[in-house]
Amino acid sequence: MIVGIHPMRFLLLILLVCTSACSKARSGHEKRERPPNIILILTDDQGYGDVGCHGHPYLKTPNIDRLYAESSRLTDFHVSPTCSPTRAALMTGRLPFKNGVTHTILERERMTLDATTIAEVLRHAGYTTGIFGKWHLGDEEAYQPHNRGFDEAFIHGGGGIGQKFPGSCADAPPNSQNRYFDPVIRHNGSFVQTEGYCTDIFFRQAMGWIEAKKNQPFFAYISTNAPHGPFICPPEFQAPYEPHSKSKETAAFYGMIANIDFNVGLLMSGLKKSGLDENTLVIFMTDNGSARGDFNAGMRGTKGSVHQGGSRVPAFFRWPSRLKVGEDFPQLTRHVDIFPTLTAIAGADVPAGLDGRNLSPLLTGQTSTWSDRLTFFHRGRWGKKGLEGKWGGKGPDSGKNMQFAVRSERFRLVGSTQIFDIDADPGEKTNLIKEYPEQAELMLAAYHAWWDEVRPMMVNEDVPLSPTHPFHILYEEQKVRTGILVWNPTSTLKEL
Repeated sequence: MIVGIHPMRFLLLILLVCTSACSKARSGHEKRERPPNIILILTDDQGYGDVGCHGHPYLKTPNIDRLYAESSRLTDFHVSPTCSPTRAALMTGRLPFKNGVTHTILERERMTLDATTIAEVLRHAGYTTGIFGKWHLGDEEAYQPHNRGFDEAFIHGGGGIGQKFPGSCADAPPNSQNRYFDPVIRHNGSFVQTEGYCTDIFFRQAMGWIEAKKNQPFFAYISTNAPHGPFICPPEFQAPYEPHSKSKETAAFYGMIANIDFNVGLLMSGLKKSGLDENTLVIFMTDNGSARGDFNAGMRGTKGSVHQGGSRVPAFFRWPSRLKVGEDFPQLTRHVDIFPTLTAIAGADVPAGLDGRNLSPLLTGQTSTWSDRLTFFHRGRWGKKGLEGKWGGKGPDSGKNMQFAVRSERFRLVGSTQIFDIDADPGEKTNLIKEYPEQAELMLAAYHAWWDEVRPMMVNEDVPLSPTHPFHILYEEQKVRTGILVWNPTSTLKEL
């Protein structure tokens, strides 16, 4: 004890010193250990070949190319053949059939309410979370993103702006088709009338939200509906591609991608201006193979196909403070790997029962080993029991042995009669079923076992179609109650 100080005062002094020291240590630790901000950009119907950096002969994507050059790249990264299944896998880390998602419409796009989303996990880990653009995992209120872990939800309905299908899947407003220019958007439960082109609007809203939330870790999911059809874009983006394209629609498809590229450039400039660049992980990827492009990087199949061209997509990971620049990773990777990777990076607890793997040890150079695995693809989209006409059919059991594939690091089994050596034949030109019958049998047996596992999880197959479109009802109710609100963007393209 220090002479001349009362014992009680001495104890109080020690307590204050310890508290101050612990507070400073804790503050410094938090500053050093703050997890990265995460931005996931997902475009719609843009394939592996639909970027300049993958060798397209005339499509110009300078900002995406720059992102590619500054990123670690997964060069054998695969999603599902169509969009809702891919989105369900991204949100949950589980293959889509385990989430009940076997189609993009007819209630079979609804992601089971039993699933835990990446937004919920990140929010629990201290992140604020936002989605901007396309959700397409259920339009009924319980399935909406603001009830699935997103603090900010700025989305269109249905599978695309202006779409409407039997059942609950439909965009608003009900009586006049929503448009790519000046669309009506649902913002945190209220419909707003926006002004401008859809992709510009989604990026603008995301960038303003990012600026407002920059003092805490954030997860921004920018999910454009472009370049999904109808193929419409600002004329100045379409015009350069008309001399090269077979049709105005193809030129517009490329113009839509050029517009996405423009917005990626604005986003990256905004991150640097805000001082967020170094500790922000930016992921750029797409949801399935190309729907319209005329360059497919030598692959077989496009959107909807279970061949390589239907599932292999760009995957760029840019995180300047942690990842190597310009490094390619050729290992077989998938959309289900995003969930455990982001969970690990955020320092959150990884839920059990995931199909994906944590990519962060691979991307950060902590390991070079990557064990082989089998992963499964299925087009889904079989007819729905109880319906007649083009939507009707016998249900999932009739589709089990149609339009499926199995991949390992080396081989791709397509159906039960084709197997390709992807290492030697990435274009899947030579069927080697006679040369590798045992390998084909092994992969086919694994597929049958997987189907038996996931079949009980297809919870939407026998659900009757909703007699109403939820977005239509909510839109009409709001018109009576408050009117359709005017969009008040939190940022402008000019400012960024």
